[in-house]
Amino acid sequence: MSNINDYRIEENSKFNLSKIKTNDSGKIKSKEEAEEQLVKNTHQMMELHEKLYAQDKYAILIIFQAMDTAGKDGAIKHVMSGLNPQGTKVHSFKKPSDEELNHDYLWRANLHLPTRGMIGIFNRSYYEEVLVVRVHDLINTQQIPSELITDKIWDKRFRQIRDYEAYLYENGIIPIKFYLHLSKEEQKNRLLARIDNKDKNWKFSEADMKERGYWDKYQKCNEEMIRETSTKKAPWYVIPADNKWYARLLISKIINKRLEKLNLEYPKLDEEKIKNLEVFKTRLLEE
Repeated sequence: MSNINDYRIEENSKFNLSKIKTNDSGKIKSKEEAEEQLVKNTHQMMELHEKLYAQDKYAILIIFQAMDTAGKDGAIKHVMSGLNPQGTKVHSFKKPSDEELNHDYLWRANLHLPTRGMIGIFNRSYYEEVLVVRVHDLINTQQIPSELITDKIWDKRFRQIRDYEAYLYENGIIPIKFYLHLSKEEQKNRLLARIDNKDKNWKFSEADMKERGYWDKYQKCNEEMIRETSTKKAPWYVIPADNKWYARLLISKIINKRLEKLNLEYPKLDEEKIKNLEVFKTRLLEE
């Protein structure tokens, strides 16, 4: 498949989201080939996760952002299958509660950060504060002093998020950020499938149709969000999402590569503890 760096957005990049293909499948020739490789990648991820959990030094924060129907839930389900539930936690960010609105916008994210040894997954995230809030002009409904709401509010939030992710990284919490890049035509097909298939009717939401009406505005805000918050320590990966099987394979490869860079290993026991193991082994064998 293609080099994962082909999908990484470099810091200070002036990329154009509309010029990035949504139906790319790299060098993968078929869905079956992709699924076969995904199985191998998930097994490798399981091994790396065990070392991460045992070492208890780093934490991984995986962030998924996308338009509706882009496949966030499916990616989480298929890519992260098989991981130790004790070392994995998924949190979906919904509309902020009254309590959450009484705090700064990063407060609720802090509540769900992964602890050391854990893989935390954010299905949507604090990035909604520069997307939904911006697209629907909700900033004035938040309890922020009016003098702080200026035409520079989004630039300030981009800077705050960059600083926040640098803070996480420098404290051993490694952000891995995915934007699932879906075409408008493919979203239409997936929405129609939810209507036509009775088993998928429950997935269809009138809100999805409403949000689709803001497609162009979301694309502009997503592009600026990615451009302004992709850094060396916390880069964005723009994942072509029209082919779910390729998106999942690419995500699994990127996560594995990032875990490999941490040089994870099982804790090594000192000589005294190793001797104690032999003593305990002898006791057990003599029972």
